[in-house]
Amino acid sequence: MTARKSKPLTERDLLKIEIAKELGVWDLVQDKGWGVLSNKVCGQVGGMVAKRLKERNEK
Repeated sequence: MTARKSKPLTERDLLKIEIAKELGVWDLVQDKGWGVLSNKVCGQVGGMVAKRLKERNEK
């Protein structure tokens, strides 16, 4: 069996993880994946990612 190669994390991926930790859902994501999050939480994560990326690009 060969080891599975994972893709390097992007800036967006790292932001999603950071925000999931801030919202207190990172443990759940690690255990069961992003798909178990409610639409509300997914929207919060996505909105916060977009906002932070926009702020970074404006600097």
